[in-house]
Amino acid sequence: MRKIQFILNKPQLTANIGMSVRSIGCFGFKNISLVNPRHPWPNKEGINASKHFSSIAKKIKVFDNIEKSIKDSDLVIATSVRQRDFHIPFIKLEDIKKKQFQKLSILFGQENNGLNNEEISHANFITTIPTLSSKSLNLSHSVSIVAYALTELTLKKEKILNQTQSLKSLEIEAFIDFLFNQLDKKNFTSVKSKRDKLQISIRNYLKTSNLSQNDLKSVYGITKFLAN
Repeated sequence: MRKIQFILNKPQLTANIGMSVRSIGCFGFKNISLVNPRHPWPNKEGINASKHFSSIAKKIKVFDNIEKSIKDSDLVIATSVRQRDFHIPFIKLEDIKKKQFQKLSILFGQENNGLNNEEISHANFITTIPTLSSKSLNLSHSVSIVAYALTELTLKKEKILNQTQSLKSLEIEAFIDFLFNQLDKKNFTSVKSKRDKLQISIRNYLKTSNLSQNDLKSVYGITKFLAN
């Protein structure tokens, strides 16, 4: 069975976490994670806001970075309403069910600023909830709409339309970790801003270039050989 995880990155309002739990629970989902919440979790306000789904709220996992939260995900989709200065493919909510995956993570940004470029670079796709203005929805409302759009995935098995063995997020992150460990050993750059920008560029390339798993294995093998 395919699994779906909702990730709230740097949520600021505890009540929004609880209401997001209530939202996914109403549509049959149980998996929600937090990355660097402003307030310690769990807490009474958040549990109360989750209403009848406190059992889900009490099992929330908390991570200190996005990489750890998506470690076992093979498809990551970020939600955003703003234009970006790099290209990550756009996907409509209704087309997500056509993708092949074992575990999907939907990434939501913090209430005031959403997701920045580095955070969004961890995604394979970007999706947007169409509204009549450029204003963003409340976090828990956004979670509700996405959860509703994905309910079909939990109600019946879908015929997989995309049969290509595309790269999984965990494979990309593992390769990037290895590559930058090797670059750091060679003192490739000591300027953090340049290192971060390069990491984003490579991650974006791997997620948008349609490389196969075999392609990445070949690159991995060559890189390991050169590193020895």
